[in-house]
Amino acid sequence: MSLIPATILTGFLGSGKTTLLKRVLSEAHGQKIAVIENEFGAENIDSDILVSDTQEQIVQMSNGCICCTIREDLRATLQLLATKKRKGLLDFDRVVIETTGLADPGPVAQTFFMDDEIAETYLLDSVLTLVDAKHAAQQLNDRQEARRQVGFADRIFISKTDLVAQDEVNALMHRLKHMNPRAPQQAVHFGEVPLASVLDLHGFNLNAKLEIDPDFLTEDGHHHHDHDHGHEGHDHVHGEHCDHPSHAHEGHGHHHHHDDDVKSFVFKSDRPFDPAKLEDFLGAIVNIYGPRMLRYKGVLNMKGTERKVIFQGVHQLMGSDLGPLWNDGEPRTSKMVFIGIDLPQDILLQGLQQCLD
Repeated sequence: MSLIPATILTGFLGSGKTTLLKRVLSEAHGQKIAVIENEFGAENIDSDILVSDTQEQIVQMSNGCICCTIREDLRATLQLLATKKRKGLLDFDRVVIETTGLADPGPVAQTFFMDDEIAETYLLDSVLTLVDAKHAAQQLNDRQEARRQVGFADRIFISKTDLVAQDEVNALMHRLKHMNPRAPQQAVHFGEVPLASVLDLHGFNLNAKLEIDPDFLTEDGHHHHDHDHGHEGHDHVHGEHCDHPSHAHEGHGHHHHHDDDVKSFVFKSDRPFDPAKLEDFLGAIVNIYGPRMLRYKGVLNMKGTERKVIFQGVHQLMGSDLGPLWNDGEPRTSKMVFIGIDLPQDILLQGLQQCLD
């Protein structure tokens, strides 16, 4: 049996997760989706799209999808679904896990890597985070869980943009980009999202692309260059002193970025890494700061191999793999992005610098 793709849907209370889910379920073109809901939370899937609103843990829906509330831990629920699928009692192609509005997606994501049985059955595809444009500023200011959900996301959907002024939406998008430059952002109206934006995004695949908006990399006003005369210490990092053009018309809103405890930064270098030094350093960093590291990923130029080395991690769990060959003439630039809570940027950047060959 091939691996069952799983998507984690997270987002602030009232951001429209249920609306989005209903749409995905009602439009799942020939795909049978199992939805797992954390059952505490006011936003249970409305019974009108269910065939029967019974006390059963697993409910069949009219379009062949199934809905399942978690009464035990997620692992047990995923195993139960997989067992029923193997025995032919349930038919589904993929799983969507809807977390409650206050949940930290970290432990949910880790379940797919830490448990062998789950890892042999399911493939974690991506974390999607819904952000409510109307209440986002307040929620991001007040709730660390909301900021974590943004940091974890592979893709961010912004709902209710029609209820706020365009400059507020721009300021919000800019703030989210500082917290998480990895995740493309997309405004959605009433959950109307094409399935291609929701499923099979391969956010956790070890692929050789590190999608970061090139403008983000030059936001501190000087473009990144590696100088050959000993200035590699200035390898570009996106820092606090940011004179991004969009700040000019954000009024007083933008100083909030730097108050957010969830931040991201990027390391780039054209010098190769020494594999042993890098492994020791990253191992030590993950050991100490793992709980505060949300998502991190790199495509690296390593001494001793002609292939790209790809690594990524969630909290303390880190994996790496050999990727494709560097193309002829392609600049062999290592790029890494770290997203976390109050990570010591200087320690990480200096440490990485010392791991270069």
